[in-house]
Amino acid sequence: MDQNNIETIVRQVLESLQDGSAVAGPKSAGREIPKTAHVAVLTALEHFDVKEYPIPPLGDGDILVRVEGCGVCGTDAHEFKRDPFGLIPVALGHEGTGEIVAMGKNVKKDSAGKDLHIGDKVVTCMIFKDNPDITMYDLNRQNVGGADVYGLLPDDQIHLNGWFSDYIFIREGSTVFNVSDLDLDSRMLIEPAAVLVHAVERAKSTGILRFNSRVVVQGCGPIGLLCIAVLRTMGIENIVAVDGNPGRLEFARRMGADKSVNFADYQGIEALTAGLEAQFGGHPADFGFQCTGNPKAHSNIYKFIRSGGGLCELGFFINGGDATINPHLDICSKELTIVGSWVYTLRDYGTTFDFLKRAKAIGLPIEELITDKYPLAQINEALKKNLEMTGLKICVVNE
Repeated sequence: MDQNNIETIVRQVLESLQDGSAVAGPKSAGREIPKTAHVAVLTALEHFDVKEYPIPPLGDGDILVRVEGCGVCGTDAHEFKRDPFGLIPVALGHEGTGEIVAMGKNVKKDSAGKDLHIGDKVVTCMIFKDNPDITMYDLNRQNVGGADVYGLLPDDQIHLNGWFSDYIFIREGSTVFNVSDLDLDSRMLIEPAAVLVHAVERAKSTGILRFNSRVVVQGCGPIGLLCIAVLRTMGIENIVAVDGNPGRLEFARRMGADKSVNFADYQGIEALTAGLEAQFGGHPADFGFQCTGNPKAHSNIYKFIRSGGGLCELGFFINGGDATINPHLDICSKELTIVGSWVYTLRDYGTTFDFLKRAKAIGLPIEELITDKYPLAQINEALKKNLEMTGLKICVVNE
């Protein structure tokens, strides 16, 4: 090869790097990065279209991730059914994880200071576009309400915004965590588990939740079941689960609940309260976690808690309607301490990684929460399965 040919090749390579066209060249795990990605876009109520969009050139701080899987959240189901946030058209999926296949030259470490490399497995948390200086160790406890989230972003010119896809484009300024030491199923549970880690931290702030506390967890969907698991890994053993589904109550006992109560077996709140107290040896609960989005359930849980006790309400991510309580009987005369919990903070993610490892180490069947897996092409079926409430955690998993 003569000198002119060498110079021509070098010039072509440099030009391709400058204009970003080399993004399609790198390989990861034997896969060449395609020029386009498939994204599930919610285009109408109860209908996703899987669309194909070009993968744009990466900026110096961007990351391209090949999506391996993503859990279906209740929020996705609400958006699918009702579009309460007015986001349509939107690419959904925020419980996702995947493998880094390309990244800008300035990307060196994740949000916790851990090295990042091609091939690492990652999750995202939130995007502080209005406050980019927030880091993992910032004392600001701002939760996700003050930030953007992949899978809830309005559609834009990039389109690769949600984890219900085969590639996602992580923009500069996003939070990202290297979780290569966790398996795929565990990684798809990180985001919902962080909700419960945050809730338990909020509960601990009352000073009432202790090792020997009598704790009631109302609602045994994925959120309530993860709540029980978090409490159990902390060493709290006197837990009673409340739900109307026998199968979910049985799973709650496997996840760490000492006993359970099926509210369908009782007529009226007085009988239900007596049934719950019987499981605590005739005592009311010291602390309660309300994990449903049902206003009647919120009204009921006050009756389960002793005077001087505590309550964490975390079931209402969206407006589920008004609840009826008696402030004198339910709050004031009992001097209850009540905290609300809404999603999580950035700092809760690091704790969540350790929670998932600890839960598996003590034998909790965390990964059995995932009962159904669908390919991306069957995204509509996955959401309908979630709405049927016949499984627990539904996931969309790529081959």
